[in-house]
Amino acid sequence: MIQKIYEKLKFLYPNETDKLYYKLMDLIEQYKISDKDIDLTEKDVILITYGDSIKKDEEKPLHTLHEFLNDHVKGIINTVHILPFFPYSSDDGFSVIDYKKVNPDLGNWEDIEKLSKDYNLMFDAVINHISKESEWFQEYLKGNPKYKDYFIEQEPVEELKYVTRPRALPLLHIYETKDGKKHIWTTFSEDQIDLNYKSTDLFLEMVEILLFYAKKGAKLIRLDAIGYLWKEVGTSCIHLEQTHKMIQLFRDILDLTAKDIILITETNVPHKENISYFGDGYNEAQMVYNFSLPPLVLHSFLSKNAHYISHWANTLETPSDKTTFFNFLASHDGIGLMPAKGILKDEEIDYLVEHTLKNKGLVSYKSNPDGSKSPYELNINYFDALYEENEDMELNIRKFVSAYAIASSLKGVPGIYIHSLLGSRNYYEGVKITGMNRTINREKLNYNQLEKEINDPNSLRYKIFNAMKNMLKIRTTHKVFNPKAKQKVLFLDDKVFSFIRELEDEKVLVLTNVSNEEINLELKNEFSENPVDLLSNKNIEVENNKLKIKLKPYETLWIK
Repeated sequence: MIQKIYEKLKFLYPNETDKLYYKLMDLIEQYKISDKDIDLTEKDVILITYGDSIKKDEEKPLHTLHEFLNDHVKGIINTVHILPFFPYSSDDGFSVIDYKKVNPDLGNWEDIEKLSKDYNLMFDAVINHISKESEWFQEYLKGNPKYKDYFIEQEPVEELKYVTRPRALPLLHIYETKDGKKHIWTTFSEDQIDLNYKSTDLFLEMVEILLFYAKKGAKLIRLDAIGYLWKEVGTSCIHLEQTHKMIQLFRDILDLTAKDIILITETNVPHKENISYFGDGYNEAQMVYNFSLPPLVLHSFLSKNAHYISHWANTLETPSDKTTFFNFLASHDGIGLMPAKGILKDEEIDYLVEHTLKNKGLVSYKSNPDGSKSPYELNINYFDALYEENEDMELNIRKFVSAYAIASSLKGVPGIYIHSLLGSRNYYEGVKITGMNRTINREKLNYNQLEKEINDPNSLRYKIFNAMKNMLKIRTTHKVFNPKAKQKVLFLDDKVFSFIRELEDEKVLVLTNVSNEEINLELKNEFSENPVDLLSNKNIEVENNKLKIKLKPYETLWIK
């Protein structure tokens, strides 16, 4: 391991390898947190939430969140991704002012540590960029030599046209420094200043921050926008070999200090590029966001056809049993369209855009090298993305829950966004307030009002919340949903997404009718004399050793 670290340092910092190596070893010696390996199981379900998604008057939101979790989902959800809970200046937390402080509006480190005793926690490492209001950048502007190399001064040159742009905003912004005006690299916004990993001091600072997070209770560390980490003018500045080496280095360091930490990469890009962050299965991220899943599930239900998702799922592989997918449908961001590129045709992606706009959602765009713009992300609540006004509400609810049944049964670990768990709808008022498209799915809920709605059998929240909890509870009690279980996609009918999960002596057939028609299927019984649907606890008819299955519109069955 030590030799591997040295070799990566030599690759990244050839002129400062030995000096940097000894500094890094000294830092590693200060942090010996855990030498226990972690093993993901069927019991792992991750809730994605802001620290203040649920609020109570006169109470710190992190305390309120803890209360909600204990009262309503303990034993069903065991892991919580608290989106950036640090002081910030914009982007709802993703423009961090201080990496080592808890936003006092949310609570304090004691609240985080209390949560970590009841739940595994995912922390965000927003380490591609930092807020322009941070001490680091403000000191850089003042000419403090310590921070001279923490940021990337870059004059506009023709070669920058090759840089991949995730936003329709300038790559460089001008800032007034002690030495005059400077163009500084800003991948995402004028308030989010990219960090310079060619600086060894910055690198050591970031390693110490990751170890600090591990010490403070993180069990998963999400590397935000990590694909853009290393910059080389004249290249795309995304997925560079140096970026992969850096993640591998982080992994090596954590294996020596906090072996029970899982690294998860957030790279909203086409599938092949996305899964490259698994590395060889042992040397990079243990988990990657399954970014192609949200647009493919959406397309399947809207087109009433499972052709594309079936063929894509048939290719899903991880390079080792130490790696797996983070299966999510909704998050604090929108539904990324880039991960559907190469899977769906352009006209089918256009159809998703049209449907989103029809359902009063919004669309975010990115800049292309030729100066044009193209849809990058659908900004819409996932229930509203799936919603079809020509179908009654009960049918729309069944469709939504079945979408999450796919995410919960597919190989990997499910990630459930809090607004999906709670049956939220588009938050138009928020968009008016912030002017940001993504606010449409970032509403802050009043705890007392939420309690009323999730206890009212006639409310949408009640119906979705209880259906989701029931499904997740069943998932966590069957080892066949362990990430290590085998998966085999079946091609039974274009209107049905179907696959088998199998582990040791347990086998489950997953069937999802993505259409609004009833589907009848007949297939060989490879399960038991008395097969049962785990979700409804109803027996499946068997005749002449064949399963006789009736799938209602948008129904999912887990047949064991």
